[in-house]
Order: sequence, then structure tokens, then C-alpha cells
Amino acid sequence: MRQTIIILDFGSQYTQLIARRVRENKVFSKILPYNTPAKEIAALSPKGLILSGGPASITKKESPRPDKRIFELGVPILGICYGMQIIARELGGRVRHTSRREYGKTELFIDDNRDLFSHLPGNFTCWASHGDYVQKLPRGFTLSAHTLNTPFAAIAHKKRKIYGVQFHPEVTHTERGSQIITNFLFRICGCSGRWTMQNFIEETIESIKKIVGKTDKVVLGLSGGVDSAVAALLIHKAIGRNLICIFINNGLLRKDEPEQVKRVFRHHFHLNLRYVDASKRFLMRLKDITDPEEKRKVIGDEFVKVFEEEAKRLKGVKFLAQGTLYPDVIESTSITGAPSRCIKSHHNVGGLPSKMNLKLLEPLRDLFKDEVRAIAKELGLPDSIIYRQPFPGPGLSIRVIGEVTPWRLNILREVDKRVIEEIKNANLYEQVWQSFAILLPIKSVGVMGDERTYENVVALRCVSSIDGMTADWVKLPYEVLEKIAQRIINEVKGVNRVVYDISSKPPATIEWE
Repeated sequence: MRQTIIILDFGSQYTQLIARRVRENKVFSKILPYNTPAKEIAALSPKGLILSGGPASITKKESPRPDKRIFELGVPILGICYGMQIIARELGGRVRHTSRREYGKTELFIDDNRDLFSHLPGNFTCWASHGDYVQKLPRGFTLSAHTLNTPFAAIAHKKRKIYGVQFHPEVTHTERGSQIITNFLFRICGCSGRWTMQNFIEETIESIKKIVGKTDKVVLGLSGGVDSAVAALLIHKAIGRNLICIFINNGLLRKDEPEQVKRVFRHHFHLNLRYVDASKRFLMRLKDITDPEEKRKVIGDEFVKVFEEEAKRLKGVKFLAQGTLYPDVIESTSITGAPSRCIKSHHNVGGLPSKMNLKLLEPLRDLFKDEVRAIAKELGLPDSIIYRQPFPGPGLSIRVIGEVTPWRLNILREVDKRVIEEIKNANLYEQVWQSFAILLPIKSVGVMGDERTYENVVALRCVSSIDGMTADWVKLPYEVLEKIAQRIINEVKGVNRVVYDISSKPPATIEWE
């Protein structure tokens, strides 16, 4: 049986980071809203609970509180920052607000180097972020660590295995934070650390077999990206040809992309793949449209129509599969209410489940992106798919500024091909978040072969990011920029000028539309 650590989310910006730190120790973690009933938590048979930090003040009446019965479950508990204050307040201690807020790097002094602080030095730097502090300990609790400003920086009830720290061990700024989490998992919770990607693959395949059965069929919209690809391969290993993958060419893909997808999934992995060339339909609907939001709506609407038409031709389909990841699940669950089962509208076929009366199958909904990539490697997917940079759902349509036409798309495809080739030649492709080109709706005067030209302008965009929420422009070496510009201007007919976008997000966005 899979060992699980439950993380109750009180709104901390670091909650997902806590989950990641647990999983780095090969222990499965699951994030739930702070007010999840203790009965639901008990049903998951967790090895331990972690109460996250949060922006609220426990001294305020409206501050979020957990189901108090979690302290009666008999499992180890670790409270982090606000989570520690919850422990103190709910179990009879006293928490007070202070004008001397402790924020940033702080020296932590260990008073008890057993259990949570085992194998750690007597003092080290930690990262604090709080304006409240524990003034009085609940009965049965003892002091474990302090700082110069916080007398109770860590507390413990050894018999009940309830621990609290007033700092953030999950962030890299805390020097020995990973060891603290490791100590909680193995010394206190008794975890074995056996949750690996190979185990996940085996468990998931068996689970899909039980859910789908031997006769029912599953339909999946394959995009060529790593998420849908991994979902497809896992389901295929479970039910074989009863998985039907539909790959829709909307005419907005990059050069040679349809051929690559067919080659990899149909010929190499032998998936039951239906290829639909709907490029003419999409381009017809995009005719004369220049507004970016209108482009997105038209493309999304047409995708649903094409997908529905193809799915209706199939017999015995009972499930719709999607490559939904754990961050999508977390973001669709409000920390202020009960767990939500809704699917975010940004998914490729988000409107299909209710319309088509299909059951939803999401084999990756417990995984982060890097875990999906690790599984992709285990399954033998090529690096070109595993490490493919994010590509927008509307495809090249939002990188062609203005009206989308076959001629303008072809220019951008040729430009895009050369940008990617040179970024890869410079060994930068996997180091940056995205690198691409934008075809601008303007022309400029140039000179080629002693003749005047009046042709298109292309903008290059290369950004670094962790999650796409913020991004910085990449300081590409001049020689790389020069090579890219030379190749575009010399090899792509219709372009005579290349410019480089040096704006960050915010205030700009990564894509131009």
C-alpha cells in the first residue's frame, strides 16, 4: 500500500514546495484544503500530516482553522509557521501578535537535537516569515529550538508525535531544511521511502485495467506534448488497442510536427492513432480575424467540434483521458472551501466530459511536471518530446500577429525551425523556458544583392522561468543572436529584419498575444 503524507494547505506560497520536498524523499504527498474533515483524512490512512504556513494571523477571529479532530487521529503532525501556531492555539497554548516581525534569514539555536533535529548542528540559518509568535506552550509540549527574537521557534510533544517549527524548512534559504523534513518522514512517521516512478507506473497500469476493464474503450486527444504522450503510453500499456488517440492537425503546428507525432506514436509505440487533418477548417474560420482573444475562442470551439465528430464515429467509448497534472488539480481546489472536482477550462477538451457523457480518466493527476518527465524517460519517449518547450494551445496563430494566412504561417514555420535549431546547437534549449519567433504585422525596407526589399519583420523571444508565472528575458550570447538572424534573413524568403525582445514578465507577457 502506498504510504502518504497529507499536507493541509492554509494558503502558503510554499505549499507545493512542501509536497515536492516530501516526494524528493520517495514518499508520496497529497495537498488538501485546510478544512478537510478529519474523517476524510483518516480514510486515506496517512503516515503523517503537515500543516502548511499561510498569510493569515491566528490571532484574528476569521483566521482559517482545521477540523480539530485531526489531533485525535494518532498520526504524527508537523506544523510549519502558521501551522505551528494552529497547533499551539488549538491545543491550549497562547499565540500573540508582535510588532517585531521576524522575516528573512535568522539564526536558529537548537535546544533538543533529537527526533526532528537529529544529525543537525547546534545552530544554523533558517528562513522565517511571521508576525505572530507562540507565547505559551500547550500542556505536554517542550522547547526544541529558539532564535534571538522568538523564544519558541520549534516545539514538540514527543509522546503524541506533534511538532511545530516557526520557520520554513521547505525553502532552500533554510540551510538544513531538507534534513528536518527527512527526519520527520523517517524518524517520526516511519516512512520507508519506496515511492518511485517505476512503482507509480506499475500501480497506474493496474489501476487503469481495473477502472476501464477489458471491453470499454478510452479516447484521448494527443497533442504531441509530454503530458498527453505519457498519459497515452500508460493507458496503452494497460488496455492496448482499446485506447484510441485522436491527433488533430489544426494547421497551426510547427514544421514537420504532424509527421513526427505520427512517426513516434503510430510507428514506434504502435498506438491506435487517428490522424485528422482539419487544417483547412481551422484556417477558414480564422480568416479575417486579427483579435487574439477571438482567435483563441475560434480555435477552441473548432477543436471541440472536430474532436466530437471523430469521437462519435467510435463504438464502445466510455472514457475520456486527459493529461491533467497535479498543479492543475491544486489550482482548481480553493483553500477556502471543500475539495473541488472541477476541471480547469484551459484543458484541451475541458468542455467535453459533460457534453459527451464520458467518464474522465486522468492518470497523471497526482504528478508534477518533472515527475511526468521522469516517467517519460522510463517509458522510452524521445528527448525531443520529453524536453519540448511549452507550446501554446492555439499554436502559431498567436505568434502570427494579425491575420493568420497559409502564407504567413509558412514563413513563421521556416523561421521557427531555424530558431530552435540554433538554440539547440548552442546547447541552450533545455536551459531556457521558451525560445521562439513572432511574425510582426509590419514590413521594413532592406537591401539584398544591391536591390531594395520591403519585407517582413520577425521578433525573437527567449525567456527563463520556473513556472511561467514570471519570466526574465535571456541574455543570449551575441554570436548566437547573430547566427539566428543570419540564417533567418538568408534562408527564409520574405523576411529582411530580425529584432530581439528584451522585456520581462511582468509587465510584458511571454507570448505576444
